[in-house]
Amino acid sequence: MAQHIAALALVVPDYDHALAFYVGTLGFDLVEDTVLSPEKRWVLVAPPGARECRILLAKAASAEQVRAIGNQTGGRVFLFLATDDFDRDHSRMLGAGVQFLEPPRTEVYGKVAQFRDPYGNKWDLVQYRR
Repeated sequence: MAQHIAALALVVPDYDHALAFYVGTLGFDLVEDTVLSPEKRWVLVAPPGARECRILLAKAASAEQVRAIGNQTGGRVFLFLATDDFDRDHSRMLGAGVQFLEPPRTEVYGKVAQFRDPYGNKWDLVQYRR
């Protein structure tokens, strides 16, 4: 049996604002943007070269979902963006205005720096050791 995680839902306040960050600033690919109703779209993004897991940008549709924006993991790092060239991507992201919360550091598993999306979700940019 083969399984994989196809997508993770990320609650956002607005589709187009989220696309501006994830596609425009981070350089993710827009995989799909399908209108489902006047209020709802199916919006999938993924880092360049990603083959399986996508991020579903899900517009908050209730007060409870609005409260979860930016804090879906209770303040912990939520997502991990793996790269094959940390210095290249860190430099590009800094130049694009991504807010890093710390300088790069070396851990036993690789080089890493934590950043935040415009909504407060914490990410790790990481280049794993081989």
